Amino acid sequence: MATTVGAAGTPRRYLHSLWLLSARDLKVRYSTSALGYLWSILDPLVMSAIYWFVFTVIFHRGSIGAQPYIVFLIAALLPWVWFQTAVTDFTRAFKKDARLVRSTAIPRSIWVMRPVLSKGIEFLFSMPVLVVFVIGTRIWGEGHNVAHVGWGILLLPVAIALQAVLLIGLGLLVAPLCALYTDLERTTALIMRALFYASPIIYSVQDIPGVLRDLAPFNPLAGIFTLYRMAFFPDMWDGRTVLISVAMSLIILVLGVWVFRKLERPVLKGL
Repeated sequence: MATTVGAAGTPRRYLHSLWLLSARDLKVRYSTSALGYLWSILDPLVMSAIYWFVFTVIFHRGSIGAQPYIVFLIAALLPWVWFQTAVTDFTRAFKKDARLVRSTAIPRSIWVMRPVLSKGIEFLFSMPVLVVFVIGTRIWGEGHNVAHVGWGILLLPVAIALQAVLLIGLGLLVAPLCALYTDLERTTALIMRALFYASPIIYSVQDIPGVLRDLAPFNPLAGIFTLYRMAFFPDMWDGRTVLISVAMSLIILVLGVWVFRKLERPVLKGL
């Protein structure tokens, strides 16, 4: 990535350009909407309410997850929304602004970093949803239905940083491949639907039966969601899952850098 940064002059100019493009995305998203920032809260709030109703009222999940289940669910659902929306943006990262990508001297990796940052900011904007439910359980909850904030909250920045690393690696892989092979955009959408249920969002790694439990940590989201949940569910700590997720995220990042460097020129020729 050093050569790409150098094309912009300095890392400082690179970060400045990245911030300007990300801020533009947020401005466009919120300035054209009547509810603006509230969408960052309403989207995950509605999703959480639907999944909570389905898996607690209709299906009676039993021992799946942890109590309070709504906090357990939202602690993973909010970072999932960041992950899903960023990956979706990766699939059209170069096509969306093809003219700018071709005509400017901005490093092309910025078009991948931009969704990571802008969707990450939206993720932080949505965190009040989790705070409200945590406070709500402490006011109206009883026994196991009360969320307690513990030392695990110190791992929250680690979870955010690890998810950013994973997303950057995936972006460097997905963006150029989707620019060269258009069918991959729809394929990615199908994979994301399956990945939602293959990731420990509505359940925990400990709930997975048999050999699948040993394989689950190789989904890097498993360790990332474990880190997010540690703030409220310290008993869910799983060092093996977290370490494997760190290793997988770094492998994906290295692979993404290599693929991006190989495909950058073919992508530019095809735009």
